[in-house]
Amino acid sequence: MDIEVVSVKVPEGVNIIAGISHFIKTVEDLYEALATASPSLKFGIAFCEASGPTLIRYDGNDSELTSFAIDVAKKVSAGHFFIVALKNGYPINVLNRIKLVDEVVNILVATANPVQFLVVETEQGRGVIGVVDGFKSKGVEGVKDKEHRHKFLRDIGYKK
Repeated sequence: MDIEVVSVKVPEGVNIIAGISHFIKTVEDLYEALATASPSLKFGIAFCEASGPTLIRYDGNDSELTSFAIDVAKKVSAGHFFIVALKNGYPINVLNRIKLVDEVVNILVATANPVQFLVVETEQGRGVIGVVDGFKSKGVEGVKDKEHRHKFLRDIGYKK
């Protein structure tokens, strides 16, 4: 058994959602969930098929985001892994829709940070066993940090 760290630098202005699913129709169902979330949402999807022809299935409404998703799927190359790349929206806007897709087993990460997928390889294939999202904590927020967080969430419209 080998463990590989697959590092992904998320492009500026892009968020990703990655997870595990279980069926070939994942790509089409994720497309429908995302396309109906917002008319301004741009996205690309890639899904690593785990049996049969074991292809990377893909779709999206933005060619750059779709290419990025395919590139990540190629690097990870683990059965039933999926990745969604988003612009003009945030994971918080679509996570529940994605979780409600029948094929989705779990969500591994939703982030705009650099991410590392911990991929194990056995004689049978590859699987994602964990994710490193962003960086190590530097401390506990102080009063000014708390005030900044409070103001930021209201400035971007997520709190009143």
